[in-house]
Amino acid sequence: MSSEDILPENEAPFDEAAREAVDLGNRLMDANPEADPWEVASGLLSGAVHFWLHSRQPCGDPNCESCLSVSDAQSRLMALLDECKAEAEASFYYHSPTDSNAGHA
Repeated sequence: MSSEDILPENEAPFDEAAREAVDLGNRLMDANPEADPWEVASGLLSGAVHFWLHSRQPCGDPNCESCLSVSDAQSRLMALLDECKAEAEASFYYHSPTDSNAGHA
């Protein structure tokens, strides 16, 4: 059963994009069993960062309130880092039992 078999037809674009990124990573690893998972993940991240930055280009109107938070490169970078931090902290994989600071009984 694929993830497509269990997802609703009206899946939100955000959820669909996230699922597709994970599915692509899994397909790349399945097709290239010798590939380094870190390299594949970094490639996916690189593409996502480029797409995110492209999608946040300001419209050109210096008075546009919608573009204010992304009106310059540094502002876009800060918004990107904030979003990445929030996504990482919300991830099931954020904490690992093998983390160096994990408690052990």
